[in-house]
Amino acid sequence: MALSWMSALKVIPWNDVIDAAPGLVKGARKIFTRSQQTDVPAAPAERGNSGDLDGRVSQLEASLAQVAEQQGAAARLVESLAEQNARIVEAIDILRARTRLLMGICAVLSIALIATVTWGLR
Repeated sequence: MALSWMSALKVIPWNDVIDAAPGLVKGARKIFTRSQQTDVPAAPAERGNSGDLDGRVSQLEASLAQVAEQQGAAARLVESLAEQNARIVEAIDILRARTRLLMGICAVLSIALIATVTWGLR
């Protein structure tokens, strides 16, 4: 049996999600900052033993630079996702408060309607 969206949303511990959102953003920012501060040191080229050694070193340096660039891109992506998650959690929290307010208004209006109908019939 498939769960409906409403029952799935009720199962999610929103308080935990809301509490964890700032930590996720901070963690993503730390990863992003670390990846931006990491410099790729140039390896000293050794000459003499093999002509291939210089080529291999330059190839490894290029690969290392590419990995560092990919790590930076991944960190930016994680930061972006964490910020989006924080905004979604804030929006959900606002919607929950509005829903509670509307439910309260509906309850008051229902009581007023019942009272009006009951007193109007007497």
